[in-house]
Amino acid sequence: MPSDDLLTLSNKKLFELTLCRAKDCISTELDGETVILDVATGIYSGLDPVGTFIWDQLEQPVTIAILREKMLERYEVSEDQCITDLLFFLKDLAENGLITIRNE
Repeated sequence: MPSDDLLTLSNKKLFELTLCRAKDCISTELDGETVILDVATGIYSGLDPVGTFIWDQLEQPVTIAILREKMLERYEVSEDQCITDLLFFLKDLAENGLITIRNE
């Protein structure tokens, strides 16, 4: 199933999805921001501090439910806005091959 179908509020198992960084990516943090290199494609991506926080959580497999909880603990944002922004960001990572998604 494509990430667009998985990473949507209409997916009844959305919060059970497990995410992790893709194996072909290396990253480094500098001044609170992260640069990611997809070794397979040679494409670099940059993350702001919020993206860096999420990327750090993806170092080990984590569910979307846990990511949402951690985001709500760290940032002053409504739950609806949190999940909307989180899904938008995760879709971008998935489309660029930077994360893997397991639907268990």
